[in-house]
Amino acid sequence: MATPDDWTLLAQRIQAISQNGLTYATSPYDVERYSELSRIAAQMMAGPEPPRVALAEELFAAQQEYATPKVDVRAAVFRDGRLLMVRERSDGCWTLPGGWTEVGQSARESVEREVWEESGFTVKAEKLLAIWDIHKHPHPPLPFHAYKLAFRCSLLSGEPTTSTETSEVGFFGEDEIPPLSLTRTVPEQIQFMFRSLREPDAPTYFD
Repeated sequence: MATPDDWTLLAQRIQAISQNGLTYATSPYDVERYSELSRIAAQMMAGPEPPRVALAEELFAAQQEYATPKVDVRAAVFRDGRLLMVRERSDGCWTLPGGWTEVGQSARESVEREVWEESGFTVKAEKLLAIWDIHKHPHPPLPFHAYKLAFRCSLLSGEPTTSTETSEVGFFGEDEIPPLSLTRTVPEQIQFMFRSLREPDAPTYFD
């Protein structure tokens, strides 16, 4: 029997096929059929509630050109052996600072910017620690496929400062991690960050 995660993966795949088809379609017939696939994917993703289906259709419609995984960046910033984390306003839970990369910025520039915007700290990205495929880690279902790039960053300056996205900023020891915002960060990734602190010369991990 298919699980909710299975249906999410199927919906993501159908949406990718639709998006790629609409990128290259030339006949009205093909455009109509690929658009219908996108509507089906939205219904699979959102469930039976019409407002949620409409929102999913709007989200999918905003995606153009060939479908590829999105890129999320996360930072491991330590002070006195404690890990920097921020509390998300959206769900009240905690995560590694980071977010989607910006067009026109490198991954390094994006992660340094995200840390500053979300926590008030200026950092320098020093090493790519991991490349995680969200499908291979226990994140809740998301609308799109994504890769997470985790960087070790050195703390340069700044003071804890909240933002429109974050309500608290703090440093936590390995045995005192608060409830996590699982769409962004899962426990095994926190454990990996502390392990990378103890093993600074370990090679970059990738799925």
